Amino acid sequence: MTKPEISFEFFPPKTLEASFRLWDTVQTLAPLEPRFVSVTYGAGGTTRELTRDAVATLHKSSGLKVAAHLTCVDASRQETLEIADTFARAGVEDIVALRGDPPKGQSRFTAHPEGFASSVELIEALADTEMFSIRVGAYPDKHPEAQDFAADIEWLKAKLDAGADEALTQFFFEAETFFRFRDACEKAGIDKPIVPGILPIENWKGARNFARRCGTHIPGWVENAFEKAVRDDREDLLATALCTELCSDLIEGGVDKLHFYTLNRPELTRDVCFTLGITPKAELQNVA
Repeated sequence: MTKPEISFEFFPPKTLEASFRLWDTVQTLAPLEPRFVSVTYGAGGTTRELTRDAVATLHKSSGLKVAAHLTCVDASRQETLEIADTFARAGVEDIVALRGDPPKGQSRFTAHPEGFASSVELIEALADTEMFSIRVGAYPDKHPEAQDFAADIEWLKAKLDAGADEALTQFFFEAETFFRFRDACEKAGIDKPIVPGILPIENWKGARNFARRCGTHIPGWVENAFEKAVRDDREDLLATALCTELCSDLIEGGVDKLHFYTLNRPELTRDVCFTLGITPKAELQNVA
């Protein structure tokens, strides 16, 4: 089996304890030589400053290529582009450009009066700077706000045509979901890379709730398997097996890149990577 290129997503820490957890996560996964790591924004832009600080620190201290998430939420165009400029001055050359989730208490996205009205507008502005490689989100299952599956494909094409270089998908449970989406994208004339997003399931209850919020289809067999595994205290074993099988099916279907949503808990992601043959690069040590 061909070993894929990998990347990892982290979220910025809000406490001292979380800062140590993020650093431990980076230390655990960095030896697997990801092609980049990304740092998220909180809903409504709530972790904007934390994201900026985490990105700058990781870029400076880890030696990894770091991609910063940037959203349109609750900021003017000038403020958003100033944040992008801050990333550029810190040496960051990769951005994941997203519309962003609405602030807490709001059910739908409402553009700032002086802000970007959509992710397409944000991408166009970032592309005009010629400072960044731009990645965007994609949805193998219909986005909750999309009219239908075809509308999701059209919107992804608009984002890529606006200047984005690559798409990272929302997580899904079956390889066929991604293959169906990939085929539809190709039919629509999309020829830029679409990288499947992988969620190693550390906690089934949390993953199930998240899937329902973002419109990810949960196959009945997955739900039944996890309910039994939780009852029998075999949740981690099942999660590792299913995630590894999903990745293997994707690779056999021609996928050469995988993007892991780590939730700042690296062990399961590391174990899956090991099973796929992605292991730390051996380094020569000075010996007496």
